[in-house]
Amino acid sequence: MHTILGVVVITSLAFIGTMVDNFFAFAAQLVVTERARFRRVGWAQAIGVATIVVIASAVGSLLAPIPIRWIGILSIAPLAFALQAWGHRATPRSQNRRGGITTFMITLALGGDNLAVWIPLFRANGFVHAFVATGTIALWEVFFLSSAQRLATHPRVVKWGADHAPTIMPFVYVALGVLILIECHTI
Repeated sequence: MHTILGVVVITSLAFIGTMVDNFFAFAAQLVVTERARFRRVGWAQAIGVATIVVIASAVGSLLAPIPIRWIGILSIAPLAFALQAWGHRATPRSQNRRGGITTFMITLALGGDNLAVWIPLFRANGFVHAFVATGTIALWEVFFLSSAQRLATHPRVVKWGADHAPTIMPFVYVALGVLILIECHTI
């Protein structure tokens, strides 16, 4: 049985290790998002992580692992966004293409590695430790959101994003789609 401090440390490592891809995807999303929509996009990302926590906790408590390969089907979302971004790269950017639904879907799609790590984390611990793990994830998520927002509002990052986003975003979405397929062992 783990100590409370051990659960906090293990959960912190699990969060950081599985959220690196989400961090950069979210920061890139914010760079091309109108600042007025940051709160909505931030909530969508947080709800996506909360959904992953609920799924991992439920599956862990039922001791019934789900095939991670099935989660790879969510790679359809960023691949569709890549096609849309490629088709609209020459037109002025419409901010509604980079809203909460996009962020939520990408968060879930990139959650395959989170599930693979978090299901055993929740399964290995009792209720109190699962509660501590959930609280630890929530604290890291707040730090994650504020760090990504600070990065995305840095003037140089914003200028670079505004200048290069129409060209780069289709490739970012394709890379995310492929990353999801690889992480979920779908391909």
